[in-house]
Amino acid sequence: MNQRHVRTWIVLSKMALDAGMIIIGFVLAYQMRYLIPFPLALPDMPGFVSFLPMLFMQLFSILLVFYVNKLYHVTRVASRFDELSSIIGAVSIGLMLAVAISALTFKNTIFEFDFPRAMILYDWLWSISLIFSGREFHRMIWHRLRMRGIGRDRVLVVGSDETAYAIIQKIQWAPYLGYELVGVVNGEDQPGDVAGTPVIGRMDNLSEIVEKSQIDVVIIALGEDAARRDIVRLVSMCQRGSVAIKIFPDVFEFITTGVTIDDLGGIPLLNVRDIQLRGWKLSLKRAVDIVGASIGLVFLSPFLMFMSLVIKLESPGPVFYCQERMGLDGRPFQLVKFRSMRQDAERDGPGWTVRNDPRRTKLGAWLRARNIDELPQFINVLLGEMSLVGPRPERPVYVDRFRRSIPRYMERHREKAGMTGWAQVNGLRGDTSIAERTKYDLWYVENWSLWLDIKIIARTVIQTLLGNGPRPY
Repeated sequence: MNQRHVRTWIVLSKMALDAGMIIIGFVLAYQMRYLIPFPLALPDMPGFVSFLPMLFMQLFSILLVFYVNKLYHVTRVASRFDELSSIIGAVSIGLMLAVAISALTFKNTIFEFDFPRAMILYDWLWSISLIFSGREFHRMIWHRLRMRGIGRDRVLVVGSDETAYAIIQKIQWAPYLGYELVGVVNGEDQPGDVAGTPVIGRMDNLSEIVEKSQIDVVIIALGEDAARRDIVRLVSMCQRGSVAIKIFPDVFEFITTGVTIDDLGGIPLLNVRDIQLRGWKLSLKRAVDIVGASIGLVFLSPFLMFMSLVIKLESPGPVFYCQERMGLDGRPFQLVKFRSMRQDAERDGPGWTVRNDPRRTKLGAWLRARNIDELPQFINVLLGEMSLVGPRPERPVYVDRFRRSIPRYMERHREKAGMTGWAQVNGLRGDTSIAERTKYDLWYVENWSLWLDIKIIARTVIQTLLGNGPRPY
């Protein structure tokens, strides 16, 4: 089965599942309104057959709104929270559209009757919950099929620097995306590999490699030094009609927000950089931090006390480890963590944590793998030194090093450091590229919203409980 047929089956199966969930939701809504006298009992509740025209109208309306809102586009990665938000909006519009059309279409016919308002509410709730659950089931099935090699796209990465490495690493960490890494094409003569993926040719031979290896997707990741004409030339070399071409936008790394239009006395200007967290938004974020940190400390206090006792019994030394980190505007503060290393871990000076680090205690390795050592930072959040969500803080010695080599690195300090962040929930934690983390941090700073913070917190909790993604050392 080729990729076009696979995509067709994905769309058709998702549409059929949505239709089934809509029908089930409608039936359950009717049963609830019939059995539950809320707000008032209906002595003359029509039989279910009388509601069939409304069911067909609702089925058509919701599926049409889903199609118009591109909810049947095949996506590799879709945020569950964005999808839920889209489903709520689409079901709401589709249901209102169905009720309005039914009221006009069936007027003065045998099907004319007052549609129970409580049933509309039940139908709305059931449709949203069932469609979302059905799509989660659909996602799980297709992810498992992709991990078994069904419906995978053969991918060729063009590039060999840090950008290509980051893309290859992301694909390797996420096999459920359905990408099969065929190889890497670069501009060097000698063979080798990038992140364990073999180099199978040079850029000059790209068109032959695409044809010979039956490539489905070409990802161009040349980095910031690539000339525009080089990218255009590579795109033109991918002549095979079914090849999808994706370009990593590293060339636009200084433009991390959406472009908006402003004016200067009638002269149009393009805004490519802005800071979202200003004015009342700062107060709102601070209020969320205080409430979230307070709830976290109260509910987790028995667990925190238990962990403190275990740490004390497991190895000599203090329970907590305080370390100087850089926060808002580059100001230092003392970050609080559960101690996960020996007391003399830095007798030879500060060092980056590595895989199987011998300085860790046995309990510390377990704590770090699950990010439990970070929980005492609720105290930093309550004191106003950190936020629940934001760029992860680094030590001054590393900040001084990174600011010299990574463009715009210090701009991530325009907001408070966070217990978790946009980079972390996207897999950039532990021994990963600092340059890539910085891009994610800058995107967060310039695109902040309360909904984005809620998504990041929820994804952090889910990833921690399920153990998804790479874990820090």
